[in-house]
Parts: sequence; structure tokens; C-alpha cells
Amino acid sequence: MDADWAAQRLGEIRTLMERSSLYRRALAPTATLTGMIGMAAGVIGWTLPVKTSSGFCLYWMVTGILSLLVSMLMIRRQAWKDNERFWSPPTRRFIQAICPALFAGACLGAIGTLNPQISKSYLWNIPALWMMFYGCALFSAGFFMPRGIKLFGSIYVLCGCISMFHFTAEALNQTLPRIVHAHIVMGSSFGILHFFYGIYLYLTDHH
Repeated sequence: MDADWAAQRLGEIRTLMERSSLYRRALAPTATLTGMIGMAAGVIGWTLPVKTSSGFCLYWMVTGILSLLVSMLMIRRQAWKDNERFWSPPTRRFIQAICPALFAGACLGAIGTLNPQISKSYLWNIPALWMMFYGCALFSAGFFMPRGIKLFGSIYVLCGCISMFHFTAEALNQTLPRIVHAHIVMGSSFGILHFFYGIYLYLTDHH
């Protein structure tokens, strides 16, 4: 049994190493498009009257789900072009790695959506916590993808920590901006960062 288990794990590791190029090719267009969705969502959220705490959380949770679905479809398309299986044991391990942090972020957003009476200081911590949870998910995914994704995830965690300290200080000084400004924070972090990461991947792709 132990020998079979070890052989299976080695096979999955070998498959992951072989599929890393697939993930690398799919990551550039996926990150770029996700960045464009994030930037567009930031502008739309700023322009439209999405100014309540519950509306803000629901709006960005829907945006996140849309971005995730688009990313999975693009990776599936790349796998189909390369005659690779999409839903394989390594892919399941990848999904299992990112799910805990993403689930925690979803629970945080659900609390904000279902409770319209949350305080302004709590609301302003949600984008920071989302950055940190998302960064943790990316860092976990880095064990199955090109190593640059770990650095990308670390940047999100760092940005989340800085944002939390900043907005906590503003809350103590009672100088928090209006809720509508949180859309700019989300559009900048989840939009601009993804977009430039995608451009970087395009420029460094030698194949």
C-alpha cells in the first residue's frame, strides 16, 4: 500500500512538472483578462450607486466569481489546445490548495453582504483581508505552478497588511473615506496588479 501511494504521488509530481508549461502559457492571458475585469469593475463600482456595505461586498463577490470562472475556462481552453486533460489528479490538488483561503474570503464577503449594519471600519478592512486571503491562495498555488506565482501572492499579502494598517489608523483618527472609494482600492489591487503581471508574463514568455 505504501509503495503504491508513493508511486502515485511521484506520478502526480511528474505530471505537475510536465503541466507547469501549460499553466505558464495559460497564466499570461488569464492574468491580463482578470486584470481588465478588475479595473472595469472598479470604474463601474465607482460610477454606479454601489455605495452600501452589503452592495459593495455582493458586487465584488460576483466580480470575483466571474473572474474565477473566466480563468478556469481559459485554462480549460489551453489544455484542450495542447491535448491535455483538464480535470486530472494534479488539477484537483491545485484546486484543493487554493480552496481554503478562497473559502475564507468568501465567508468574509458573505458576512458583509448579509449584514448591512456593519461598521465603516469593518468594511474598510474587507478589501485588505481579501488581498491577504487571495495572496495566501496564490502562494499555495505556487507549489503547482511557475515559482513566480509565489512572489505574486506574497505581494498581495504585503499589500493587504499595509492596507489594513493604513485603514485602521484612519479609523482611529476618524478620517476613513467614503465607501465608494473602496472600489478604487479593489480595482487597483485586483485589477492593475493582475494586468501588469499578465503583461510581464507575456514579455518573459520565450516560447
